[in-house]
Amino acid sequence: MAAVLEVVLSCDAGGSLWNCNVWEPRSGTTLTTYRGGNTSARALCTLGGEFLLGAQLGKNYINVWELQRKDQLQQKIVCPGIVTCLAVSPNGLYVTAGIEESIYLWEVSTGNLLLTLSRHYQELTCIRFTDDSSHFISGGKDNLVIVWNLSSLLQISYTRVPEPQYVWSRHTLPVTDIHCGVGGPLSRVATASLDQTVKLWEISCGELLMSVLFDVGIMSVALDPCEYYLFCGGNDGSIFQVNLFAAPVQREKNFQTDKDGSQIFKGHRNQVTCLSVSIDGTLLISGSHDETVRLWDIPSKQCLRTVSHKEGVFTVTKKIQRTIKGRAAPSSRSPPDWELLCFNTCL
Repeated sequence: MAAVLEVVLSCDAGGSLWNCNVWEPRSGTTLTTYRGGNTSARALCTLGGEFLLGAQLGKNYINVWELQRKDQLQQKIVCPGIVTCLAVSPNGLYVTAGIEESIYLWEVSTGNLLLTLSRHYQELTCIRFTDDSSHFISGGKDNLVIVWNLSSLLQISYTRVPEPQYVWSRHTLPVTDIHCGVGGPLSRVATASLDQTVKLWEISCGELLMSVLFDVGIMSVALDPCEYYLFCGGNDGSIFQVNLFAAPVQREKNFQTDKDGSQIFKGHRNQVTCLSVSIDGTLLISGSHDETVRLWDIPSKQCLRTVSHKEGVFTVTKKIQRTIKGRAAPSSRSPPDWELLCFNTCL
């Protein structure tokens, strides 16, 4: 009978011991590590449950590992510039990368570069896909958040300039993180910025639902699976929990700790750069420039575990893997060939 194993993938800025560490959150046991180089922020993702991709910090290539391969053979995908953010569509068909102010979109099955999008005018900081792979959202140092409809982009001819579905320009300082909720084209999107706000948007209509003002710049953001709480990592080490349904519901509000569920997790000593919530909504994982990853119990706000790293943590994410009698279940599709991961940078 199939079971679900939830693991944590974490990377730090140094990469002295490994590039990516995979560990079980409740026991803290390291399951495996992937060595070679170090991955930049917002640039670690899995492809189809078969491969791990990480953009090399400060370099113009992407490191690739086969997840189940024991000899840790590392491949490299050369890109036309330094990759500042990376995202893979949940269906495993497309890869997007932010290179300077442009977005590159590749098709995995052929390795062809499908599009180059240039609507940002400063360096990109983050890219996220919706859970159904129908849209992706990009944010940059130009304070803009742009929503792209993937099917519309793929249907345009070469004579037309690709147009985004929405351009959200309500932030006044660089965008630091983006989180997409569930629901595909009906999902909600949370965006964090150095302007000390986190904003919640509706993809279906492009409207701003809520803006929460904090006393510090926000470096990371995440929603719980039920989208009842918003978790925001500050540049002072605090993690703020915002109750989205506390009465009265306001479009713009200041964060205040009170009895409606808005609380603060305290323990980090430096900016919180990444956040992730467990699938059951009870555990929060945070990474910080204080060189630690912390596991929190959300109801009690207690830190259950601290995992030390050699340098500031850039990435903390989770991966859900189905297992059968302790072994990984076979993939429903054959893994892509290595040559298909050598993305072509020419249109």
